[in-house]
Amino acid sequence: MDFQRLLLVIALSFVLLMLYQAWQKDYGPQPPAQIAASQAPGAAASADDLPSTATRAGAVPEMREGLASARRLHVYTDVYAVEIDTQGGDLRRADLIEYPVSIDKKDEPTRLLDDSGNLLFIAQSGLRPGSGTDAAQVPDHYAVYQAEQDEYRLADGQDQLQVRLQWRDESGVQVDKVYTFHRGSYVVDMDYTVRNQSAQPWAAHAYYQLQRQRPTESKSAFGIYTYTGGVIHGKEVKYEKIDFDAMDKNALSRPLTGGWAAMIQHYFVGAWIPPQDASHDYYSRSLGDNRYLLGMIGDGKAVAPGAEATFKARLYAGPKKQDQLGDVAEGLALTVDYGKLTFIADPIFWLMKQIHKLVGNWGWSIILLTLLIKLAFYKLSATSYRSMANMRKLTPRLTALKERYGDDRQKMNEAMMKMYKEEKINPLGGCLPILVQIPVFIALYWVLLESVELRQAPWILWINDLSAMDPYYVLPILMGISMLAQHRLNPTPMDPIQAKVMMALPIVFTVFFAFFPAGLVLYWVVNNVLSVTQQWFITRYVVKA
Repeated sequence: MDFQRLLLVIALSFVLLMLYQAWQKDYGPQPPAQIAASQAPGAAASADDLPSTATRAGAVPEMREGLASARRLHVYTDVYAVEIDTQGGDLRRADLIEYPVSIDKKDEPTRLLDDSGNLLFIAQSGLRPGSGTDAAQVPDHYAVYQAEQDEYRLADGQDQLQVRLQWRDESGVQVDKVYTFHRGSYVVDMDYTVRNQSAQPWAAHAYYQLQRQRPTESKSAFGIYTYTGGVIHGKEVKYEKIDFDAMDKNALSRPLTGGWAAMIQHYFVGAWIPPQDASHDYYSRSLGDNRYLLGMIGDGKAVAPGAEATFKARLYAGPKKQDQLGDVAEGLALTVDYGKLTFIADPIFWLMKQIHKLVGNWGWSIILLTLLIKLAFYKLSATSYRSMANMRKLTPRLTALKERYGDDRQKMNEAMMKMYKEEKINPLGGCLPILVQIPVFIALYWVLLESVELRQAPWILWINDLSAMDPYYVLPILMGISMLAQHRLNPTPMDPIQAKVMMALPIVFTVFFAFFPAGLVLYWVVNNVLSVTQQWFITRYVVKA
């Protein structure tokens, strides 16, 4: 297969794949859970949302009512506006102050956690009774806590803010549920302190879970699919996705040491992180009515009369910034999902971040990064363009061969191979170097798509958000022009139909990329301009030789 046909197959395959993904999300068959009507947050759930302690203490899970609400506590830090419900002490809402919904709504923060509408996503935790302990002596996420005030604010000069909830039963068991917020951090410490002032031994297991609804529209903006769903990670399992379809089919039950359980989406993540030296049973559950659970439950702790014990965990609810996630927990940075080419994408992002430290602008960082990648592949590209230039020189002779042999393809191919051998031209020389570069370009594509650092990042003039489409379509048009220029430098296909299709590709890609984020289109424009410049010089030199 000659270079033109290979290029045609790659280009058309890419277009068809992206169009198929967009069509599937809009018009394809939806899973049963998505077809079902969304359940109002206060309605009764159709399945038990309490974790089983069967593998830990032999207890049987019970049916309970669905999400309810009591008193709301409002918490404000420098990065959060949070609401905690005294019903279960759940973290029901989390607004990310530093991440506006859009560039046009800078005063409206992104709401990552929410218990209203059809985008339920909350962080729950509680205790389950251990052996010999009555359920009434243990507060799960249905128990109603007490709090001293309704509003908590992180004061100037204050590094930590604690929100203390209290629960006690008639026998004398007291449980304090304490959230600790930190300045400049999306990590929230969550501790249970149990004081057993009863006359009997007390035992319980702590559990931590994320409850959310499947988004009614799974694709991200621009028709590009990014994963939304569950992920678990531990010493025994490294970054395993547990999507909503998998939760519908089977309930997860897996012991893991340390690790974390997360619900991820484009740019943001919510994750429970238990003590890393302890074993937990990780579980998932489909509650029906479009609701899902993902969490873990740990080994029980026994508290003698007059003694106390503490259960500890951490919650991360915020942006997927790799430098922060790596410090929170091992493997949490993998939630920035670059796919199977992570080993290439990670160093590319690191390099782009170093460039950004120097220039202070993500748009210029993309341009300089593209230039560095182009320089790294300069010799490979030169080999490719030189081969295409040589093929271009042979175009008149190849046309003559076609006229001479007509439809006798066997004789024509034999004559072509003889000509290539005489001229010392490798017909695959134009495409093999490009194939080597494809993994790097795909990895860069995912870096630009997945990196929250580029979200609402300005470049110059009218491009005030590299993660949004160019409002005036200037970059897509420039990309189309650069593709057309590159097409004119390539050898003309002998097949007239193939030639027309190749001529139409710049138009097709211009329309297609008009809906892509400006950062991605900027990369393609710069890459194409550099390619055209290099190819023009090489073609001019070879043709004149």
